[in-house]
Amino acid sequence: QVQLVESGGGSVQAGGSLRLSCDASGFYYCMGWFRQAREKEREGVALICSRGNTRYGDSVKGRFAISKDNDKATVYLQMNSLKPEDTAMYYCATGGRALEDNFFYRFVTAWGQGTQVTVSS
Repeated sequence: QVQLVESGGGSVQAGGSLRLSCDASGFYYCMGWFRQAREKEREGVALICSRGNTRYGDSVKGRFAISKDNDKATVYLQMNSLKPEDTAMYYCATGGRALEDNFFYRFVTAWGQGTQVTVSS
């Protein structure tokens, strides 16, 4: 059974930075991050797949960076220049080629429990 454990969430002021980590129980074709703000649909934040290719949500391009440690089956999300609109629950996620082709929550095969990120103005 897939286990994804997130860490690194918290509260920060606008303009600040946070780094999220996700430790996986195994190795997966794609791993990434989605987020869900109150009363909004879950959206893709960043994704990295086995070939090293990455995808980002439009709202975070240039500010967030995803990376992975293959030896540890760990994925990181470095979040810089944070904005109040980045406030959300952030979920680690895994998936296969379908997720690689369609960066959409319906193609995720496993979810972590989530970690809260709050950005104050």
